[in-house]
Amino acid sequence: MFPETKHIMVFSVFPAALGFMNNSAASTVTEFVLLGFPGCQELQCFLFSLFFGVYVFTMMGNGTIVCAVRWDQQLHTPMYILLGNFAFLETCYITSTVPSMLINFLSETKTISFVGCFLQLYFFTSLGTTEAYFLCIMAYDRYLAVCRPLRYPTIMTQRLCSILMSLCWVFGFLSYSVSTVQLSQLPFCGPNTIDHFLCDMDPLMALSCAPAPVTETVFYVLSSLIIILTLLYILGSYTALLITVLKVPSAAGRQKAFSTCGSHLTVVCLFFGALLAMYVSPTADNPPEIQKIMTLFYSVVTPFLNPLIYSLRNKEMKAALKKVLRIQ
Repeated sequence: MFPETKHIMVFSVFPAALGFMNNSAASTVTEFVLLGFPGCQELQCFLFSLFFGVYVFTMMGNGTIVCAVRWDQQLHTPMYILLGNFAFLETCYITSTVPSMLINFLSETKTISFVGCFLQLYFFTSLGTTEAYFLCIMAYDRYLAVCRPLRYPTIMTQRLCSILMSLCWVFGFLSYSVSTVQLSQLPFCGPNTIDHFLCDMDPLMALSCAPAPVTETVFYVLSSLIIILTLLYILGSYTALLITVLKVPSAAGRQKAFSTCGSHLTVVCLFFGALLAMYVSPTADNPPEIQKIMTLFYSVVTPFLNPLIYSLRNKEMKAALKKVLRIQ
């Protein structure tokens, strides 16, 4: 059910790593310093414990959803297959940031290699983009199920579901590949301190010795287009869905439709709300602390809440999770 994701991630890392080798003669930076969340040693230990607990819960929660979808035959439907893949994506997404944060909390130097920094940027942006695409096809699935119930089984087949998921991963990892490689080829001659807990576009552009307005413009135009277009599509799908649900005469039918779609809309609001604030609205004047909090919201908080949101609002998923937990 999830084999295509492994091949995409494995084959994308090698060309990316080769592309991030900076050949600029003006570059003298070989590593960056991630300030993260500065503070005393006690604060660093507390943050390490906090984020370690969040990471373990996220991995276990989303991993349990993946296992439930794979093992429970009743969940082998497009909606739950999408949910299982989305949970797997969330484990990858949070892994692109939190492990390096945990190392940073315990490190005195807080350094990350040049290639490692751009690899993190590439995977962080690629997985975030893949998540936006996944939320689109999940909205499309719910639209078909509610607005086209008679045609739903013939349209949303497992084959189409697999194709759509594969396209999400492929285009997610292709979207920022060129921009990230172009950024890595800019000259970096010092300073090399990034006031963030991860390698992101804004702080890296600020450290470049030479201005790159084209690269910066392309990145932000691409980010704005992806975020706005995917969000508009999701909102359009749910507007049509809401109109259809309000026409349902049965109160039980309306409640069931709202129950299955409410969890998805909650994730959409959490994820896109922070993304819009970070990449579409002007953030240049925001202090680094605000940017860190906004980044935490969509990169850590959303994957952390995903198991709670989907398991608490869905009876079938609750029953399947209980079976998995009994097996364990």
